Parts: sequence; C-alpha cells; structure tokens
Amino acid sequence: MKVDALLSDLAYRGEASGMRQTYYVFQGPQNYLVLSFSRTKPHSGYFNIVDAEAVEYVYKRFAGEKGLTSKLLRQRCTKPEYINTALEALNILYVLTATHRAQVDNRFHDRELHFNLKS
Repeated sequence: MKVDALLSDLAYRGEASGMRQTYYVFQGPQNYLVLSFSRTKPHSGYFNIVDAEAVEYVYKRFAGEKGLTSKLLRQRCTKPEYINTALEALNILYVLTATHRAQVDNRFHDRELHFNLKS
C-alpha cells in the first residue's frame, strides 16, 4: 500500500459516535480513513483504513436493516475479502454512519452497538 496515494486528496466526511469515543471519517480516492484520538495519551490517536468497495457492498447488501451489529454483519457477509473481523465490520458501520447512510440504534442496552441502515 502506498502511503502517499492513501493520504492524498482526503476529504472530511463526518463523524460517528461509538460507546466511548468519537470517530472521524475521511474519504480518499479508494479508501476511507477512520480516525480516533486516544483518551489517555494527549496528541495521540489511532486510525483504520476501510476499503470504499467494502462500504458500498455492505450498504447495497444490507440497506434497510435494523439493529445490525458488527458481529452480525461479519457473520452474514458473503464476501470475506471485504470483512474478515468484527473490527473491520464496525469500521464500515462507522463510515456509513458518518456519511449519513446509517445511524446508531439506541433502543438496545447491551454491550454492542446496533446500527440501522437507511434504504
């Protein structure tokens, strides 16, 4: 992966609130960058790279779903090249939330975040 291609032409797309922190989403030509800041270390943070094709696949395949979790998304995804772990699924859901194609469903009070994807 070429770093200059990944980080060039990034555009801010929005933010998504997780259980404990906020995730900031930037879009590049072929990927999204999901960024969060460390809660314990000042001026530090974390990032995850999300394939734009994976985001589009999930949105088309699961549009209209209610109460979708990252675990369910990983289990129900028929293309393992897009989602290998629950963390990858969660980052896709954060991208969809930041781009206003999903929202967190606050009706559930368990340890997982639940998302409603728009049609």
